[in-house]
Amino acid sequence: MTPYDTLAYASNMDHNEIKPNAVYTTQEAQEILKVSRSTIKRLLKQGLLKANKVGKQYRVLGKELLRLVSPEVEKRAVKSYLKLKKKVVDTINPW
Repeated sequence: MTPYDTLAYASNMDHNEIKPNAVYTTQEAQEILKVSRSTIKRLLKQGLLKANKVGKQYRVLGKELLRLVSPEVEKRAVKSYLKLKKKVVDTINPW
């Protein structure tokens, strides 16, 4: 990718909305969501962001990005956090 391509890509990403049927790389998903590379990896590993592996790389559907930023996902994340917190507290209390 040349510097010109990078500039055109960045400009294109700023003006477009997330298209549900579009396919995005993890790099594009990272830029759209404005999160770090490690956060994308963590979202994939935890199953909060679903993707398909193509060769050695992952591809994310736009509808998955839209689902991730919806209020329903936040509810699931809070539920998951509270479950983990309870498990940690239950483990620590007997000490």
